[in-house]
Amino acid sequence: MSDRGGASRAEVSNYEIVTHYFDEAVDRLGIADDLAAVIKTSYREVQVQIPIRLGDGKIHVFSGYRVQHNGARGPYKGGVRFHPEVDLDEVRALASLMTWKTAIAGVPFGGAKGGVNVPTDVCNTDELERVARSFIDKVEKLLGPNRDIPAPDVGTNAQTMAWMMDEYGKLHGHTPACVTGKPIALEGSFGREAATGRGLVYLYEHVADELGLKPENTRVAVQGYGNVGSWAARILQDMGCKLVAVSDVTGAIRSDAGIDAHKLVEHVLEARGVVGFEGSEQIPPDDLLGVECELFIPAALGGMIHKSNADRLRAKLVIEGANSPTTPAADQILADSGVHVIPDVMANAGGVIVSYFEWVQNLQHFRWDEDEVNERLRKIIQRAYREVSEKAEERKLPLRAAAYELGIERVLEAALTRGYVHNG
Repeated sequence: MSDRGGASRAEVSNYEIVTHYFDEAVDRLGIADDLAAVIKTSYREVQVQIPIRLGDGKIHVFSGYRVQHNGARGPYKGGVRFHPEVDLDEVRALASLMTWKTAIAGVPFGGAKGGVNVPTDVCNTDELERVARSFIDKVEKLLGPNRDIPAPDVGTNAQTMAWMMDEYGKLHGHTPACVTGKPIALEGSFGREAATGRGLVYLYEHVADELGLKPENTRVAVQGYGNVGSWAARILQDMGCKLVAVSDVTGAIRSDAGIDAHKLVEHVLEARGVVGFEGSEQIPPDDLLGVECELFIPAALGGMIHKSNADRLRAKLVIEGANSPTTPAADQILADSGVHVIPDVMANAGGVIVSYFEWVQNLQHFRWDEDEVNERLRKIIQRAYREVSEKAEERKLPLRAAAYELGIERVLEAALTRGYVHNG
């Protein structure tokens, strides 16, 4: 299933978005420029060539990237995305976002990200397997359970992680903790597939009373019906919420009577998109934000909520499932409109939190049941929200600004305590 939202994107890159929020936080915290430069820039950036012969008989040369941003708080951690728009700037931005995200969540990882600019929609399973194995073969010296642990992202899934684990194992022996997000059959964790979407739901539960929301009066619109968006929609529906609009790369649909989130997953698997779902009305993707709802979940690509469409949003609460879905200009528009935004750097940490659980289980060769995984996830992500909220109240800041400050402070503290960054 695609994570793309189908609507127009801003001309602002993920790198520009993340850098904007970082720079503002550093200025507010009064961190010296030289010290800020150390935690802003990446520790290591690698680009590799991945030549693959595709079905057209020609060799296509793809570029693979692994950016290790900061490891002060633990091994590098971050997903690998397969998407034609992947480039070094995007991977660099997403790697830094992981650094702050793991710090805010309080899990002992640093931040990294990977990607290959391969179009998954035109590749068959064998071709994607060759891309995954070739990528790992060329970056494996950077990886390992105590060095850098990849995970799934846009365009990759549990099967991709199985190939990557197997390729790494050819050189290092059976090492299940070398990647997370694996299939259950290969020591993956129960609850990992739904973790990011479930984390969004736990945040909704946590703030619902504060905003006067109850499941039975909460209408939901989801932008991007891939792993994150579809799991969030299904779990919210099971709680009593009503899904009223959805979009993906194929287009957008709405139904004021409600869209069955579970049946929509089946439809997407068969039709390869949300369009054509029985009982729904097709609408232009750019009209999704104008659908009246209480909860809007952007779960597609970055920059989907921007200055040209943010004022159209008709929601009380936005919980960001995607990375950098809201540009700084749009963020200000939403704030001025009184929309409560739970930012990506905290909201979509459910995936890395349960990846941490998977890693811990793999190192012990022991498995927790799904209820235990979910309850631990709830505890950690709601604690992160409380800590960010306390800082926001103390500093008189929006949640996003407070979250960045909290993450930066924790990373800087670890770097200074280790001693490899000297302050004064």
